[in-house]
Amino acid sequence: MASIKDVAAAAGVSVATVSRVLNEHPSVSVDARTRVLAAVERLGYRPNAVARSLRTDQTHTLGLVISDVLNPYFTELARSVEEEARALGYSVIIGNADERPDLQDHHVRNLLDRRIDGLLVSPTDGGSPLMLDAARAGTPMVFVDRWIPGVEVPVVRADGREAVRDLVAHLHGLGHRRLAIIAGPAATTTGSERVEAFREAMAEYGIPLPDAYTGHGDFQADSGRRVTEGFLDLPEPPEVVFAADNLMALGALDAIRARGLRVPDDIALAAFDDIPWFVHTDPPITAIAQPTGELGRAAVRALVDRIEGRPPASVTFAARLVVRRSCGESPVPSQSPSPVQRSTP
Repeated sequence: MASIKDVAAAAGVSVATVSRVLNEHPSVSVDARTRVLAAVERLGYRPNAVARSLRTDQTHTLGLVISDVLNPYFTELARSVEEEARALGYSVIIGNADERPDLQDHHVRNLLDRRIDGLLVSPTDGGSPLMLDAARAGTPMVFVDRWIPGVEVPVVRADGREAVRDLVAHLHGLGHRRLAIIAGPAATTTGSERVEAFREAMAEYGIPLPDAYTGHGDFQADSGRRVTEGFLDLPEPPEVVFAADNLMALGALDAIRARGLRVPDDIALAAFDDIPWFVHTDPPITAIAQPTGELGRAAVRALVDRIEGRPPASVTFAARLVVRRSCGESPVPSQSPSPVQRSTP
C-alpha cells in the first residue's frame, strides 16, 4: 500500500506539500496540486488520519490514549500528564481504549484528525498498523508504560523486574512455596514482562511454577476473579496469588472472600501496581508500586521535546516493593515509591 512519502516522491514535492493538497490548503500552486493528485490516483493512495495530521502549524494540544480509565493507575497517570502539559502551555485530549485495540486505533485516528501536536499512547497490543504508520509518517509520539517493540518511538516506563524478584524473595522468606500468578495479556509488553520476571525469580529461588499456577487475565477485575476461582478449585490450591495488576488483584480478593476464605490466613495475595485503596483493605495489600506521577510528567516532557525540535529521550524508572500484611507479614509502615530513573538517548 502506497504511503504519503511515496506520493511525495512520485510528484516531486515534499511530504508537507502533499499534506497541504490533501487538506485543500490554498497555498499550493496549481502545478504542484495537479502533480500530487495525479500521483495519488496513479499509486492508489488513500488519505488517512496519519497523512492529514502532517502540518507545520501547532495547536498546542496533545493527545493521550490510555488503556483503561477505570484503572486507578491510569487515572493517576492521566492526571499527571494533564498537569505537566498545562504547565508547559499545552492542553490534553484523552481517549480511553478500554483494553481494546480497535477502540485504541479509533481514538488515535480521531486525535490525529483534530490536528494535535503530539500523541502519548499506552498501547493495548503490539500489532497496530495505524500506530506504525503514524510513527513512520513522523507524528511526534511517545509510548508511556507500555510500548510496541521495533517501533522507533521514545518510551517512558517503569522496570518492574527487580521489584518482582524482591517480591518472590520476600514470599520465599515468609515460607511460601506454592506461588501462582494472574498474568496480563501476552500481547502487551507489561503483560509478558511481568510473567517472565516472575518465572525467572521463581527459578532463581528453586520454586516450581506448574502450568496450573499460571492464569491469564486481561488487566480487568472479572478476569482476576475468574482465574482465582480456578486456582481455588485445584486439588492443591496455591498459597499465594500474585496479580499482575491492581484490578485483577481486586477481582482475586472478591473470589477469595466469596469462598469464605481469609487473606492471608487461608491464602496470601500480592499485586503489581499499588493504588491508594490497598492501604484500606483488611489486611492492607502487599504490592509493587510504580512512580506513576513521574511517569506521566516525564512522558509529557519527552513529547514536548520532540514537538519543539529537541532530541527526546526514553526514560526508565524503577518500580519497588511495598510490604504490607496480605502475605502474612508483621505490620510495617508503608512508604510511597521513591523513583529512580535511567535516561536512554
